[in-house]
Amino acid sequence: MLKKSQFKEQITLAVTGASGSGYFLKVLQSLVESDIQIYLLLSDAAKIVLKTEEDEHWPDDVEILNSFLQTRFKSKPEQIIALTAKDWFSPVASGSSAPGKMIVCPCSCGTLASIANGLSNNLIERSADVVLKERGQLIVMPRETPFSTIHLRNMLTLSELGVTVMPLAPGFYHKPQTISDLQDFMVSRLLDHLKIQHKLSKRWCE
Repeated sequence: MLKKSQFKEQITLAVTGASGSGYFLKVLQSLVESDIQIYLLLSDAAKIVLKTEEDEHWPDDVEILNSFLQTRFKSKPEQIIALTAKDWFSPVASGSSAPGKMIVCPCSCGTLASIANGLSNNLIERSADVVLKERGQLIVMPRETPFSTIHLRNMLTLSELGVTVMPLAPGFYHKPQTISDLQDFMVSRLLDHLKIQHKLSKRWCE
C-alpha cells in the first residue's frame, strides 16, 4: 500500500443503495483528478443501482475490481482501494489509521439511521463511526423525497455531532443544460467543503 505522502491526502468514499449513482461516479473521478487516495466502500445495493442507473457492471471479485477501477478512472496504482464488507482489519476500521475525512454519496436513509445510532453493522457504518469518534469530517449526501420525521430526526442527530448533511438537491441559478451540469453543481459543493480546488461549476454571481 502506498504511503500517505505519495498523494495529497486520503479520503474514504462510501456508496450505498440510494438513487444517484451518477453523483458518486462524478465524485470518484474528481477525487482521482485531485490526486486523492480513495478507500472505496460499496454496498451490495450500490452495485445494483449502478447497473440500473448508469449501466455500470463492476466485478464482484475485489482484486479484479481494483484493477478495473484503475483502468476505468485512469488512476495511479493503488490510488483507488476498493474494500469488501469483510475487511475489518483495513485502515478505515481503526481510529489509529483511518482517513480523517469520509463521504457517503449517495447515502440511503437506512445507512443514515445506522450511522446516527452508532450501529456499525458493516464496514461503511463502522468507518463512519470511526470518523465521528475521532472528530473527523463526515459528509453524508442523502437522496430521498419526501423526508419522513424519522429521517429528519436522524439528520438532526448527525448535524448535532458535527456531520455535514448535504442532500443531493442541486440548484438551478447556473442554468444547467444537462444532467451532468446538475451533478457538477453538487460535487462542486462537496469539494468546497473538503477544501479541494476545482473548476466544475460557476459560483454565485460569476
